[in-house]
Order: sequence, then C-alpha cells, then structure tokens
Amino acid sequence: MKQLSFLSSEQLSNWLIEVSQQKSTGDLPDYIPLLQETDPNLLGICIITKNNNILNQGYCQGKFPLMSIIKPFLLLYLLSELGEKFIFKKVGSKPSRYPFNSIEQLQLDEGFPRNPMINSGALTLASLIPGKDSEKKCYNLLQWLNKQSQCNLFVDQSMLDSVRSLPNIRNKAILEELNQRNHIQNPDITLDTYNRICCISGSIIDLAKLGLLLVNSPNINPKNVILVNNIMTTCGLYEASEKFAQKIVFPTKSGVSGGILSIVPAQGAIACYSPPLDAQGNSIAGLSLIEKIANYLKQSNT
Repeated sequence: MKQLSFLSSEQLSNWLIEVSQQKSTGDLPDYIPLLQETDPNLLGICIITKNNNILNQGYCQGKFPLMSIIKPFLLLYLLSELGEKFIFKKVGSKPSRYPFNSIEQLQLDEGFPRNPMINSGALTLASLIPGKDSEKKCYNLLQWLNKQSQCNLFVDQSMLDSVRSLPNIRNKAILEELNQRNHIQNPDITLDTYNRICCISGSIIDLAKLGLLLVNSPNINPKNVILVNNIMTTCGLYEASEKFAQKIVFPTKSGVSGGILSIVPAQGAIACYSPPLDAQGNSIAGLSLIEKIANYLKQSNT
C-alpha cells in the first residue's frame, strides 16, 4: 500500500485538472444567499501527513465556512469536555437514510437524535456547549479548536448574517420536537449557537490541520478519536454514507459550502474545496478527488 507522503505535486495537479470538468454537473445551495454567490469554479486541495508535511494545489488561501464539517469537531470537543457516557445519552450513533435536515427521521425515532452528523444531533450537541449565550458557546468551541489544531479559524459575520436572513423552517421544527421531548432547553439560543458554529471559517489548510486532530493529536483521548472517526464513516455524508464507505473506508465529512474532509487513518488528512454539490449536498469534485487518492493508496509500491 502506498503512503500519502509519496504523492507528488504533479500528480495532485493532474487530478485537479481531471475533476475540474465535473463541477458543471453540480449546483450551488439555494437556501443560503451568500453561498449562492460563490464562484463555482473554485477548486483546491490540501493534504497534511501525520508528520505535518503539507501538499496543496489550487484554491488554498481563500476562506470559506465549514458548515456541517464542524459537526465531528463539535462532537470531539464535547466528548473531551463532558465524556462519552453523557454525550451518548443525548444523541445516538446510528446512520440515517433520510436527508440531513429531516424532521421525519427524528419523529420516527421518537425525538431521540439518530446521530451527531445530522441537524437534530448537531443542534442537540450545540445546546450542550458550555457558555451563557450563543456568542460565548461559539467562542468556547472556537478557542478550543484553534488551540488544539494551531488553526486560525474565525466566525464569518457576513455568512452568519446571510444564514440568519433565512426562515430556518426545518431547523425550527426540529428544535420544537426536541424541546417538546425535553432533549434541549432554550431553543432560540441553541439555534443561534448552531448557526454561529456552522459559520466558523478558514482555508483548506486550516481544515486539513483540523483533520489531524483525528489522526494523531497528543492532547486528545484516542478513544474519542476512534468514536468520531467511526461515526464519520457511517454518517458523515448523510444518506450517501453507506455507498461511499463500501468503496472508500476513510472517515469523511462534507459541508454545503463545498468543503470536504477525509481522514486517512494513521497517515494524515485530506481537505478539498469545490462549491458545486450533488443531490445529497456533497461536493462532487471533492468526492472524486478523495476517490482518486484512495485508489492511489491501494496500489502496491512495486
């Protein structure tokens, strides 16, 4: 099996050219006005090995909101702060075949969030972040992430304003269900906390550095890393997770901004950015890049 560290800039550049043609088959999300204005031609990748060797190509310095890619790191933070036993009394770890913002899945599960990667689970976890209000809760998470990963993540206020401009009907319905079943308190604070943390932003280099927390971080409990990686594998791409995991066993998480993060266990992290999405809300070019890298790594060294 080949190693991430064997990849060359030339190989990476060739792959970017190959997948760039696929962007035209995707769509920008139409439910967040500022994301609708994103240049669909942006394309970049960053690979960081466990030894902190960095290889990147394309759109690398520009910033974008992590959106749902924040979810596994929200889980990692709360596992570190509150412990596994407490967290999994609040949210499950089973895959869902429903869309990420499904109220139907929550109702079928009698109000218990199925996993932390869909909105019902992430909203529940957002309510558990320490802090007196949404601003302080987001600050606590952001500071922890930047300290642990040596990133420069920040909250994009313009993106937050754009998210807040929406009626958020689905998330409000999920919060009402959660509140009625006493899974959360303070729905308004919870929703604004969730909106804020989804607008945590950075470059694909920052995203790859975040990914290293799920590879070899000396300050994080290895058991928590295993838990998060397992849930990413089965739930990180929503209803497309099972099909993807059958081909590629890397724990992977996407966001509707076009970012995608994949973990190569014991080797490093792959971060991609390309805004056009497939029907499930996953970056088309990003998934294709990860598949190309996975196939490369499967090859023999001979």
